[in-house]
Amino acid sequence: MPASSANDDLERHGYDAAMREEATGKEGRPTERRNKPRRPRDELGRPQPWGAENRLHLEDFDALPLEENHRLAREHFNAGRFFPAHEAWETAWKQARDTEDAELFKGLSQLGAGYVHLLRGNRHGAIRLLRRAASRIGRYPRGRRGLDTLGVSARASEEADAIERGEVVPGPDAEHRAPRV
Repeated sequence: MPASSANDDLERHGYDAAMREEATGKEGRPTERRNKPRRPRDELGRPQPWGAENRLHLEDFDALPLEENHRLAREHFNAGRFFPAHEAWETAWKQARDTEDAELFKGLSQLGAGYVHLLRGNRHGAIRLLRRAASRIGRYPRGRRGLDTLGVSARASEEADAIERGEVVPGPDAEHRAPRV
């Protein structure tokens, strides 16, 4: 009896020829068949059940220049869309790596994430991220990248203090006073 080939073994186990062909010589590049569907998410970036409506629509921040990511982040943040703002500033932070503005963008990303945690009901995460954001942003002079850095830093610190004192209760209806950026 002749030795079976790998293809014969695959056919016996129910794999079709298309799967065999795709499985050979993978180069690490997605194909239409291999792309995993993106999981639906809510406005705060939380994964939703498969098949649910995707309520989070993000720009392709990786394809945009730093200045556009910063502009979009400010627009999202000022509209109360904190998760997209966080994502845009996080991308800007990566784009600004090894520049004098890297820590500013990291702080801005943390600012957005702090408000995401606040609205998700994560008291501890909101306090920590808002304080980290305030510390980083406050190191920069007023007017840097068009921001009132000192005002934003002060407001983030005040918000963290209010959460800690119980004056702002984390959750989807948190009555926060996010700064304008």
